[in-house]
Amino acid sequence: MARIAFIGLGNMGGGMAANLAKAGHDVRAFDLSPEALDRAKKAGCLPMASAAETVDGAEAIVTMLPAGSHVESVYAETVFDAAEPGAILIDCSTIDVDTARRVAEAAQARGLSAVDAPVSGGIAAATAGTLTFMVGGSQTAFDRAEPYLSDMGKTVIHAGGSGAGQAAKICNNMLLGAEMVATCEAFVLAEKLGLDLQRFYDIASVSSGQSWSMTSYCPVPGVGPETPADRDYQGGFAAPLMLKDLRLAMAAAASVGANTPMGARAAELYEAFVAGEGAGLDFSGIIKTLR
Repeated sequence: MARIAFIGLGNMGGGMAANLAKAGHDVRAFDLSPEALDRAKKAGCLPMASAAETVDGAEAIVTMLPAGSHVESVYAETVFDAAEPGAILIDCSTIDVDTARRVAEAAQARGLSAVDAPVSGGIAAATAGTLTFMVGGSQTAFDRAEPYLSDMGKTVIHAGGSGAGQAAKICNNMLLGAEMVATCEAFVLAEKLGLDLQRFYDIASVSSGQSWSMTSYCPVPGVGPETPADRDYQGGFAAPLMLKDLRLAMAAAASVGANTPMGARAAELYEAFVAGEGAGLDFSGIIKTLR
């Protein structure tokens, strides 16, 4: 088993670090939140006083941070100077493609291997160890990172070179955002047309309109498997995080001249939702604005 540095113990990172410890790794963990450090300790990780202490002597360094600026700052100010020459750098944050590529290039210039490995699956999957990882980097770097990622998830896919993991995540979540809005629209229309929503679900879930947003994450309470809709849209994938991903997608689309009208409209709707009642709700709660 390996010594692993884990920086960023939020809702996702905390569960991921715990699964590495559960797999038998020596996990040294750091976060600015004392509460997060305490949870990590209870999960079998060793809390550290600083990012530099966390990285010292680690064979693998995992970061799970809010935005590209945080990733670039932590790497430039701490990771690059403190990392062992043979360490593999694994960034699981969801950030913009350009920053991911800059970080990888800076790592390579210092003789280090790095991958961008954003995740899909949400808090429940992070806790259960069933995440999907979309990985960007060289084949050699992917091969080195894959065993650690497998200890945190059930699916690890090499998407391509540096930045490809972030590109896949951005495209996936743009699709999810637009798909959820359309799913909510369909249920609201069905309701207004007098359809029983459970019966509509039974029909649509086995017809051409079927989608993950409907059958695994239904935005209507009491229909389908349990989802945040059954908890008044608490927990799950926070609407502000969906908005963050849609903004990243729109910036990426603009940078390459891609036409994404459905993604753009989804971004507009989530902008309004988060600015209003959606800031503390799951992203499926956008159905409230359509009613």
